[in-house]
Amino acid sequence: MTTKIGGFDNRPVQLGSAKSATRPREASGSVATRSATTSTAVRITGQARQLAALEQALRNIPAADEARVAEIRAAIEEGRYEVVPERIAEKLIALERDLRTVEK
Repeated sequence: MTTKIGGFDNRPVQLGSAKSATRPREASGSVATRSATTSTAVRITGQARQLAALEQALRNIPAADEARVAEIRAAIEEGRYEVVPERIAEKLIALERDLRTVEK
């Protein structure tokens, strides 16, 4: 069965080719090479360690507050959840204001 989207046939794509890959050339035109004896010392700053620790802590936080989700779900099912358009509008305006501040 052939599926056409925008006039193109859905055919398998051939992976790989007979062409060989070439290394990029440096500005001088010579092929970029790396010496096997070259070593570079890497030092991680205290700030980088703190950022890594913060990133790990953020990974451990659940994506949603399950208790709050359950509370709202129950309110919707019971018909006592009230949508306040003004509050939604205020939050959207505040978000837009914050995003503009970050862009500057």
